[in-house]
Amino acid sequence: MKNVVIIGAGPAGLTAGLELLRKSNSEYNVTVLEASERIGGISATVNCSGNRMDLGGHRFFSKDERVNEWWSSILKMQGAPSFDDKLLHREKALSENGPDPEAEDNVMLLRQRVSRIYYLEKFFDYPVSLKAQTLVNLGFVRTMKAGFSYLHSVMFKKDESSLENFYINRFGKELYSMFFEGYTEKLWGRHPSEISADWGAQRVKGISIKEVLKNALSKGKKSDEASLIEEFKYPKLGPGQLWETAAKELEALGGKIIFNAEVNRINVENGKIISVTAGDKEYSGDIFISSMPIKDLVNSFEQSLVSNEVKDIANGLPYRDFVTVGLLVNRLEIKNKTDMKTVSNIVPDCWIYVQDDSVKLGRIQIFNNWSSYLVKDVENTVWLGLEYFCTEGDDFWNMSESACVDFAVTELKKIGVISNDTDILFSHREKVKKAYPAYFDTYDELPTVINYLNSYENLYCIGRNGQHRYNNMDHSMMTAFEAVNNILTGKTDKSDIWNVNTEKEYHEKGQCNG
Repeated sequence: MKNVVIIGAGPAGLTAGLELLRKSNSEYNVTVLEASERIGGISATVNCSGNRMDLGGHRFFSKDERVNEWWSSILKMQGAPSFDDKLLHREKALSENGPDPEAEDNVMLLRQRVSRIYYLEKFFDYPVSLKAQTLVNLGFVRTMKAGFSYLHSVMFKKDESSLENFYINRFGKELYSMFFEGYTEKLWGRHPSEISADWGAQRVKGISIKEVLKNALSKGKKSDEASLIEEFKYPKLGPGQLWETAAKELEALGGKIIFNAEVNRINVENGKIISVTAGDKEYSGDIFISSMPIKDLVNSFEQSLVSNEVKDIANGLPYRDFVTVGLLVNRLEIKNKTDMKTVSNIVPDCWIYVQDDSVKLGRIQIFNNWSSYLVKDVENTVWLGLEYFCTEGDDFWNMSESACVDFAVTELKKIGVISNDTDILFSHREKVKKAYPAYFDTYDELPTVINYLNSYENLYCIGRNGQHRYNNMDHSMMTAFEAVNNILTGKTDKSDIWNVNTEKEYHEKGQCNG
């Protein structure tokens, strides 16, 4: 039996471990080392006095059938209406013989996705589109400027040497300035002119002229709103529920998960990794699968084994951290002006992107709309997640929890989401390190580091941080699938693992998730 050590109990690590155990017929002994006390990584769900907080907002959507089937193997799709479906008389495509979410917890819900941009104290489509309501919201002058700017971008393309030029080529300079420039700088802490266009190539599609004309000629409020809706899967109790359930299956199949086991040393002998050290314990293995940040991984090797060039590149790789402030409120000032039914008629958004340079706030999650089961009293309270992008160790990161909550409340009042401090019933703060691998500084030199890591035949790097790539959850899982396939087949070429999410054809239409 071969010993497999997996670093990280997030989506990539758990997928790899469970896949190996499911497919190997007891050929592998799997140990997962998790640095924290929590399953799921950035896809974890935190229980805050009966209100559950999703650390980042995770829609379960994929074009890869392997991923969809894997999710379904963990949690079955709902076979009966959920609480809010019943309350709102909302029809859903139900799964035959699927579980009843009112009677069972282990169930995947089918949800409506509405994500909009809050700009000029109005709501705009997300992703950005040039629909009738968008033009009305912008007003005549802004619309004309945006339209001519977009046409100019179609005819005169810029060299895509930066994310700024990438955006301008697809949306025009005016729309870029309105909807992308400020938000992107909030997210990354860098101006888009300093960021590689690679990020955009993975996350963003432009505007179709055909679609613009079609939408400009279409009439009716209903069609505009319907375009905002798409369905996605979502665990009843949040994304963490799926990964907690997967972890239980992994352990049931003989795998081990060890918490508070932060890897700080990679032990090499004769050019092969033989063990890793976490704390004062050593874990030996034949195969090692890492989803830990590349910077930390490289620094865990005996430094005499790493060239100065590789060290410098790895240490120069940038990350963006974030803070989520959970606020339970009794009401919102922003009104539901759509035809979409919601519990207590709150705005229908899952996410609200805050396009306002006067506040630091990046996004607002409304957990009521993700799943009614995330909120203890969904009919009388609104459970918000306020997302702030920052850097570990900066002033915002180092704020006390009470100061951070006060800051968040002040910003909500400033942009008109709430009106009074008395609206706040409960608060909670969560910090997430290295949430977003960034595409600047030494990122362009990453292939040199990849070549070094690939030189260890028994090491497989997977996941968002394991590859320093801003992957969606399904992409992280796909890297795990490819790594497991390599292990099971004896394939030594790791290019399939590293090539996940590099093809430009894999996109949700118009996607630009943060």
